[in-house]
Amino acid sequence: MSKKKLIDDTINYLKYYREYNNYQVYAHEIVEVSEDPVFAVNEEVRVTETEVIEKKEYITPEVRIPKEVKIIAETEFMNNEWKISTTLDQFEDQIINCIKCRALAGTRKQVVFGSGNPDADVVVVGEAPGADEDIRGEPFVGRAGMLLTDILKAINFTREEIYICNILKCRPPDNRNPLPDEIVNCEPYLFKQLEMIKPKLILAVGTFAAQTLLKSKEPLGKLRGKFHSYNGIKMMVTYHPAALLRNPNWKRPTWEDVQLFRKEYDFLVKS
Repeated sequence: MSKKKLIDDTINYLKYYREYNNYQVYAHEIVEVSEDPVFAVNEEVRVTETEVIEKKEYITPEVRIPKEVKIIAETEFMNNEWKISTTLDQFEDQIINCIKCRALAGTRKQVVFGSGNPDADVVVVGEAPGADEDIRGEPFVGRAGMLLTDILKAINFTREEIYICNILKCRPPDNRNPLPDEIVNCEPYLFKQLEMIKPKLILAVGTFAAQTLLKSKEPLGKLRGKFHSYNGIKMMVTYHPAALLRNPNWKRPTWEDVQLFRKEYDFLVKS
């Protein structure tokens, strides 16, 4: 193995452990390798290994053990009055100050509960609010939301006649993916919404929405293109609009999914 490859592998190894907090490595200790594969040390200041040991005692790096994630019990911070809500407005009022996920509660601007027709036949479920949604308090209002509106319009749905919500009601910092404990804390709210609305069909957009509702670890590619059942309600899975903005190649399979979704809706309405 060449010296340069050995040096590069060592640096990548240390960067990995620093990033994932397995043990503490300080930024100034990692130096990018120059084109010369040999350590760039000025000959005038080069010292021997013996001299280094005599001048400075070796200090064992501090080991940082990740703390176990604690899923906060809802009874710790909230009462259960939301469980007996009889309208979506009342339900929203009960959870508007939710602090079950301390990190999200500390960074959000507001809870993004959901919007649309409370008696809708169709519910669209996404993963979490983004920056625009956090500001406006409505789901799917940014670029991805505009694309969702266009997709719905293409299959003859308006936002006003359906209901739209997310797995998480608070924006994750920097739009990162929802964490497992956050999903566990927030999914009862989604389940309650669906229980109250009683839709005929659910369209789950994105991996987190699909896996949460189906309690599945299957990748989205294997879940899409067919109907599933959520508590007796037919459910279709497709790509999240934000994913389509990143990868236009997924627009074709998404179009196939939503056409199938519309066809099933028309059948259910007529039957």
